Amino acid sequence: MEYVFPAVFHKNKDGSYTITYPDLPGCISEGKSLGNAMYMAESGLRQWLGYIAENKQNIPPASHADKIKTNKREFVNLIRAELKDEHAVRTVSIPKWMDEKAA
Repeated sequence: MEYVFPAVFHKNKDGSYTITYPDLPGCISEGKSLGNAMYMAESGLRQWLGYIAENKQNIPPASHADKIKTNKREFVNLIRAELKDEHAVRTVSIPKWMDEKAA
């Protein structure tokens, strides 16, 4: 399942970024640079949504990015995260030679 949420990027005095999600209280990440912050924003969102889904809680709807107020050290960016069901569905046995070759 794919989700897109607005994230607020706050530029810190040391050049790093703190990322928060107005629709997901407590979902916070940080990045040392803008590129790293973008990566961390996606990773944090994916983990947070995965936790919510795994605990059978409702994922809230995303706000419109243009409705989010920011200050001069902040900007809003949309972040995409895809959740995949990674639970094992079956256990299989393979011959020892195949396991050794795969290793």
